[in-house]
Amino acid sequence: MKNLSRAARRVEAALRERGFEVTIQELSQSTRTAREAAEAVGVSVGQIVKSLVFVAGEEPVLVCASGANRVSLEKLAELLGRPVRKASPEEVREATGFAIGGVPPLGHARPLRTLIDRDLLQYDEIWAAAGTPYAVFRTAPAQLLAMTRGEVVDLAE
Repeated sequence: MKNLSRAARRVEAALRERGFEVTIQELSQSTRTAREAAEAVGVSVGQIVKSLVFVAGEEPVLVCASGANRVSLEKLAELLGRPVRKASPEEVREATGFAIGGVPPLGHARPLRTLIDRDLLQYDEIWAAAGTPYAVFRTAPAQLLAMTRGEVVDLAE
């Protein structure tokens, strides 16, 4: 087995810490965007978990959205009860410890409230980033919910 990058090892450790034995794959092809990730692993764009950080007031919030969906800021603001904006790349790194394009759904620099797009639940298999724009892991929606301790919501535009 080849050695994983430091960021991917952090994600692997977070997965194991929560009791999940998941294989992280580091690919030669970029998985930075949902479309690139879907092409790299041979699934539909909807099966890709986009880990997006938003800021509600001063609180960073993680949204794990289906790659086929755009997140509605209006729905998110209504759910959270305060104005919401997309986090800047610096805020994403500060909150998660990872750069945009490789943000995993867990293993962050600090605990984040996590919201899961209900559209991900329709798939048997989904794929999420694992710390870099070249690292991913396969999981099931029920596992994603358990590993993130997330809340299922409808945030699609």
